[in-house]
Amino acid sequence: MLIYNCDVRNFFSGTISKSGAKSFCVPGLNCYSCPGAVSSCPLGALQNSIANGKFPFFVTGFLLLTGTLLGRTVCSFLCPFGLFQELLYKIPLPKIKKSVRTLKITRKASLIKYFMLIFFCVSLPFIFFIKDGLGSPYFCKLFCPEGTIFAGWFLAAFNETLRDSLGFLFTLKTSIAIYFIAWSMFMFRPFCRFFCPLGAIYSFFNKTAVFGIRVDKSKCTNCGACTLHCKMDVLKINDRECIRCGECRARCKFGAI
Repeated sequence: MLIYNCDVRNFFSGTISKSGAKSFCVPGLNCYSCPGAVSSCPLGALQNSIANGKFPFFVTGFLLLTGTLLGRTVCSFLCPFGLFQELLYKIPLPKIKKSVRTLKITRKASLIKYFMLIFFCVSLPFIFFIKDGLGSPYFCKLFCPEGTIFAGWFLAAFNETLRDSLGFLFTLKTSIAIYFIAWSMFMFRPFCRFFCPLGAIYSFFNKTAVFGIRVDKSKCTNCGACTLHCKMDVLKINDRECIRCGECRARCKFGAI
């Protein structure tokens, strides 16, 4: 988080960093417009390319490389918004308990992020480019709570000109952000699990990524201890919801992980 946003002088000036490194992407979700951001968010870059009628060659290559190397390991260790949700979850409040019933619900709900990817990040920018000649990064513009919290709120607080122009869209996104902040106090990483298009992209690489979690099948007894208490509700190590955090290693009595 600190490396992604190391141009800290902008945080209290109401401006965004003009770092030359913004031509490149970071692996995790980190808004381009965050005052201290020295690089770009891959989701924003993907949408901007499509919205301008260009095939996103660079971003696609970056995501393929990152996914091939790490899969959803990025979600565990390289995503600032994932960290933010985990810190909120540590607040000592009653938590939504895992059960067979909630597992069925969360597994189905986790498919929403694939819809967010296809509809908001790909389809809408392309449709409006075809219609108007110029689209927009609609996931960032209409939904992304990370951008609202780490970019919108800081810019609105310290940029009077921008603050005077805020309207319904900012109110809507602020409501979404507050909702996720509250939700994260009671459930582990709800945005990552159900809504993050970047996590959806990286999930395609989970079973084949070079680095991550491996199971020694000769030692595994299929006891289920590794997934029983998993806060991401994985059904199997390295399935699409596994963020490869490694917490399951301590639960395995047979040293199979």
